[in-house]
Amino acid sequence: MSTKVIQPELIEKDKKHLWHALYKDSGNSNPVIAASGEGSWFYDIDGNRYFDGVSGLWCLNLGHGRREIADAAAEQMMKLSYSPLTLSHEPAIELAAKISGLLGGGNYKTFFSNSGSEANETAFKIARQYHAQNGKPGKYKFISRYRAYHGSTLGALSATAQANRRFHYDPPAPGFLHVQPPYRYRSPFGDTPESDLKAADMLEQTIIWEGADTVAGVIMEPFISGGGVIIPSDGYLQRVSEICKKYDVLLIMDEVVSGYGRTGKMFGFMHFEGVQPDIVTMAKGLTSGYLPLGATSVKEEIYEKFKGTGPNQSFRHVSTYGGHPASCAVALKNIEIIERENIAARVEHYSGQILSTLHELNNHSNVGEVRGVGFLYGIELVENKETKIPVSEAVITQVIAACRQKGVIIGRNGDTIPGFSNVLIIAPPLSSEEEDLVYLVNTIKDAVQSL
Repeated sequence: MSTKVIQPELIEKDKKHLWHALYKDSGNSNPVIAASGEGSWFYDIDGNRYFDGVSGLWCLNLGHGRREIADAAAEQMMKLSYSPLTLSHEPAIELAAKISGLLGGGNYKTFFSNSGSEANETAFKIARQYHAQNGKPGKYKFISRYRAYHGSTLGALSATAQANRRFHYDPPAPGFLHVQPPYRYRSPFGDTPESDLKAADMLEQTIIWEGADTVAGVIMEPFISGGGVIIPSDGYLQRVSEICKKYDVLLIMDEVVSGYGRTGKMFGFMHFEGVQPDIVTMAKGLTSGYLPLGATSVKEEIYEKFKGTGPNQSFRHVSTYGGHPASCAVALKNIEIIERENIAARVEHYSGQILSTLHELNNHSNVGEVRGVGFLYGIELVENKETKIPVSEAVITQVIAACRQKGVIIGRNGDTIPGFSNVLIIAPPLSSEEEDLVYLVNTIKDAVQSL
């Protein structure tokens, strides 16, 4: 059958049966149907070639077509197709040990799941049970920050402080609170590093007003990603860490986007000297998107409270496919490549040499601020610099469309804050070639300059 016959049939079948994520169905547009990929590029069924400037959904860190990753999955599937982690298997053991070593700061125990949302759900359950078994059963609340995204399941969505994500799905699960983010560009305290420290002080004030004996944990990304790529000043995360220690509140670091080299270090929190989270959640870059896998890693002293044979003392949580042997084998191979190719250092280098030139757009009248670290950049578009009013839907769509027309896919912080979906998102695969990164940046600059 010819391609011309297959394409209309496939599109019709897509429209009839497939429900797309975050898709506004006008009934008039056709989906981009990906057919194949190579490195940082993919082809649609019409043969059009696109540079993936957002790594799929922030996860395709090593790009398409890594044969050794595919081989690791196939070999494991033939050796041991499945085994639940009510038992054990070698890939999960080796991966848990590897993660502990990568995190530093002593021994970590890891519970595997399937996604970032599940990893955060697991963290919430662990934190509440830990405090209960540590003699503080009243500590059940969690604090996150406005504009932050932590997942789509009920608890993770409750921690997510993005009103559009939660519209029609509220009320949230009880016990979730939100505070000011370290967002200097729109801070009521002014556009200075000190404003971030004041945001941290507001976190402390919230703990005090809620009652420290009711707060179980603080969850945050080291760099807010989907909420607009918000980069805190140095000192902010250190201050948050101090506050958590002061009030016996667990610091949960959501590294789902920022982990495994995305920011130029293995984990985002490592940019902040002296910070060592109590719990670290991860997914996405853990397998570079080749297979689903989430992980929740906790300090050994937290795990100690789950030991024993007392009634309900164990962690009564299970994930059928969490820690699937093939997924763990893929993660191990993925990490091996990240280390062998020195991906984190590579990201740091090309970020400084190429992506950082996006800051030149700060001179444009419609650019409020360019923010970035490693291969994670955001460009906030405004009507003018004085009012900081976000650009219209039409304007940001125009920029994204102009990039796509030149074969470059970039993202935006859509469906987050009402009226503030005005930040372009750039997060290319970490293994992208130098000339492709230059093309990405130049394409974005041209699209913005055309406004």
